[in-house]
Amino acid sequence: MTHREFKSTGIEEQAAFLARQFEARYGRAPTWLVAAPGRVNVIGEHTDYNGGFVLPMAIDRYAMVAAGPVEAGDGVGEREWFWVSEQTLEPLRFSTDEPIRQGLPAWGNYVRGVVAGFQDRGARVPGLVAVLRSTVPMGAGLSSSAALEVATAMLVEETTGLRLEPVEKALLCQRAEQEFAGVPCGIMDQFVSVMAEADALMLLDCRSRVTESVRFDSEDLAVLVADTLVRHALTDGSYAARREQCETAARFLGVGLLREATLSQLEEARLRMDPVLFKRARHVIMEDQRTLAVVESIRYGDWAAVGSAMYGSHESLRVDFEVSCRELDLLVDLARSLGPEHGVVGARMTGGGFGGCTVTLVHTNSVEEVSAHMTRHYREETGVEPVMFLTRPSGGAQVLRTVTENRSRYFPELNRS
Repeated sequence: MTHREFKSTGIEEQAAFLARQFEARYGRAPTWLVAAPGRVNVIGEHTDYNGGFVLPMAIDRYAMVAAGPVEAGDGVGEREWFWVSEQTLEPLRFSTDEPIRQGLPAWGNYVRGVVAGFQDRGARVPGLVAVLRSTVPMGAGLSSSAALEVATAMLVEETTGLRLEPVEKALLCQRAEQEFAGVPCGIMDQFVSVMAEADALMLLDCRSRVTESVRFDSEDLAVLVADTLVRHALTDGSYAARREQCETAARFLGVGLLREATLSQLEEARLRMDPVLFKRARHVIMEDQRTLAVVESIRYGDWAAVGSAMYGSHESLRVDFEVSCRELDLLVDLARSLGPEHGVVGARMTGGGFGGCTVTLVHTNSVEEVSAHMTRHYREETGVEPVMFLTRPSGGAQVLRTVTENRSRYFPELNRS
């Protein structure tokens, strides 16, 4: 992908393409087709598991699953799940007739964990065959794992009839990631994949689990995501270490969550605290303040203040939380070097860190100039061509086709009479 290829394939085209893939493999149309989006976080990083505030949005990249019940000739047991994915050569196969455990391939643990969660709620999950296609870049900090979990949950709801409230569904998916994939994640990714609204950011209070819509529908502003192509597995312990450090800092300060601590409390304890714990806590406390300030700035149209907060967030993540890397810093610096006079509002790393993506707010008429500048200089510095794409705030997970409704939203030629 070059810096000029910004437009995402629409969900309609993606759905029709995946339906054809399923039909080519199994000789019949899919009975169910579901989609769940990835996300980009505008601000509020590493605050979710500290009970703080986050401001993500769903992107127009999806984990999409086409599935059908097991039929004779599929080569699959009637209570087995068999998934294939274009992202991996390893298919996923497991039985729903016995307790579900972690296993190989590793990507299948996100699916297994969700199915196990529904079984714990009494769902009798039937066998099925499925084809998975995800346009959410894997390992890029855009929540490809949450998108897969939420898409799986939507599919289980359709196949079993057991419907969960949105918050319960998001929490089930979070638990799947924690227990089956071994990532002690917060709630942000799953909440936004389930509950996002189109043309809006989601302000999420991760302690109360209350969400608030923040309109972001200006045609003059674009969200530019730049992928460093540096990958770092959050399962290697770095992410878990940050969470443990935050919990230790909270105990030292005498609060249940760092969200409850104040900057004055932290400063008073500075000389008694481990310097690393102090820095971790300072990031979280200040990041919560920045996030709430950005919400107000967006509502008042104060984009200079939004940009300043984004740069402040990145610097805090780089220095205090130590989750950035050279490539992320480079992309942020390249955007910042252009400044408002070239249409850049602000930029920062997004996601868990150690690689992945940056998010840049830019005026629409400057997108070509900004992306060309960032691409050219990043390539010169690293020898790698970054992947860039524009996205609008998208809606949350949805069912595109289901037998229970006897209809298909995007490809009516597959409807049954």
